[in-house]
Amino acid sequence: MRQIDTISYANPLRPMSSMWKFGFAAVLLIFAYVAHPIIQGLVFLWMSIWILGYAKVSIKIYLLLLGAPFLFFLTSVPAIVLEWKAGSHAGNTDSVEGWIMFTIFHGVIYLSHAGLLKAGFLLVRLAASLSCFYFLILTTPFSALLQVMQRLKMPHIVLELMLITYRFIFLLYDTAQGIRIAQRGRGGHVGFMRTLRDIAMLFTRLFSKTMEKYRGLAQGLVSRGFDSQIHLAPYQSGSVGWRYGLESGIGIVLLLVMESLLYWKGGR
Repeated sequence: MRQIDTISYANPLRPMSSMWKFGFAAVLLIFAYVAHPIIQGLVFLWMSIWILGYAKVSIKIYLLLLGAPFLFFLTSVPAIVLEWKAGSHAGNTDSVEGWIMFTIFHGVIYLSHAGLLKAGFLLVRLAASLSCFYFLILTTPFSALLQVMQRLKMPHIVLELMLITYRFIFLLYDTAQGIRIAQRGRGGHVGFMRTLRDIAMLFTRLFSKTMEKYRGLAQGLVSRGFDSQIHLAPYQSGSVGWRYGLESGIGIVLLLVMESLLYWKGGR
């Protein structure tokens, strides 16, 4: 989380208009959700070029960010690709559309052709959607995103909750790191059983320590004149280089043309 925050402030695309980046990511996210799989694949490749090439994000960090959601996707793959058909014994498998894995309960469990195709489509859609999301959060600081949402008339209470939650995440992380360092300094986290005990103690103390820091944060707000409403900084517009603007415009038009051709030809 802290590394993402650091990248969002230090990348070469940081000075660009936050509103433009928000709109650009939103348009491509629509393509990633409703377009044909080949268009979704192109969106993923294009967004990856922006993230790795233009924003100079490390490919290792990018792959790690992609890997976590992909692990959740993999847990759902068996439910998509595996099917059970009753009455299809070893000698009666003509009606099975796929590769038979094994026989069970007077039927067979098989790898479905349609399921594999559906899993592939979902994987491409997931990759395209994640790339749009990561483009936005890796090139735009959280404070700038709040300013964009404020300008888009997002309810102020929602913005306050997002800001407080974001701050609370860092408080939680810093507190956990401090407790862990203190435990290791006292010879903790040595051996499997001792590590488990130390982790249990960490979680026990984490909540109370975090709430103490959170109360300190609340008192700090009151001492600075907090009047039941957190005032955000006004939106500051940035410029968009002609090269980036031209590339994004031409790219979106080409994606729209290709999607239209696929739609009219029934290419899904």
